[in-house]
Amino acid sequence: MVPHNYTQISEFLLLGLSEKAELQPLIYMLFLFMYLITMLGNLIIILAICSDPHLHMPMYYFLANLSFVDICFTSTTIPKMLRNIQTQSKVIAYAGCLTQVYFFLLFAYLDDFILSAMAYDRFVAICHPLHYTVIMNPRFCGLLALVCWVAGILASLLHGLMMLRLSFCTNVEIPHFFCELNQVVHRACSDTFLNDIMIYISLVLLGGIPLTAILYSYSKIVSSIRGISSAQGKYKAFSTCASHLSVVSLFYCTSLGVYLSSAVTHSSDSSAIASVMYTVVTPMLNPFIYSLRNKDIKGALKRFFGVIAMKVSIFLGPR
Repeated sequence: MVPHNYTQISEFLLLGLSEKAELQPLIYMLFLFMYLITMLGNLIIILAICSDPHLHMPMYYFLANLSFVDICFTSTTIPKMLRNIQTQSKVIAYAGCLTQVYFFLLFAYLDDFILSAMAYDRFVAICHPLHYTVIMNPRFCGLLALVCWVAGILASLLHGLMMLRLSFCTNVEIPHFFCELNQVVHRACSDTFLNDIMIYISLVLLGGIPLTAILYSYSKIVSSIRGISSAQGKYKAFSTCASHLSVVSLFYCTSLGVYLSSAVTHSSDSSAIASVMYTVVTPMLNPFIYSLRNKDIKGALKRFFGVIAMKVSIFLGPR
């Protein structure tokens, strides 16, 4: 067997969504717009929840965490992509790529875990309403959020450490707009068997278990709602879950759709374009879903903007 001469490279090349020069300004403006909307929408949700005492409840505590994670999730990929387009460069440093992989996985896992925690909150609220305040007490909610963060940190750290054992050949091109774990691993010159096993295990355990918990929670919720006699009671119970169910469906349908389609087509370009749905579009739409479908959030936003408008009018008024 001929020995391979591996060298540890210092940078990768991110090919982006398209290599056509005429499309770069359009891609830049589109992603800049979506990034700003994501940041603004999620930040407003966080400020509205923190400033309104009516929303100091477990459901909105987890929603504030989800909005914060969505801000961080998009911030791990989009700024670097925008900078590369602006400077007409495709380079990302080796350390920068590993850092991006780590934080991307961390916030993706956190999205998954927090959605599961929110499903459990709705399960307790509808199936065990008399014990809701006892079960979902502030200490337990804080502990649940801490578990989500610790699990996400450990899982993403394990992937990051396993990537350090890989060796890469020179001129490594990644057909994506960010350092996606699977793409980076399969660009290695050394054996990736353990990394592949770890990816599959994490998909089953850290993706499958939260999804199973969400489906189980909603199966119990549906059973409880069916047992309610009045149509108004059924509507009121379901309306408290509608926003969360919409966000869960959007997150899982887009992320699963990306990985299933890439497994079938084996096209890196189509996978990169499809991944925009769960990395950019989903975090951007989450604030709109909650603000449009939730009366409490609507009321909090009206009060929040009312206070801002009053302060602005006082500041700009006659002195």
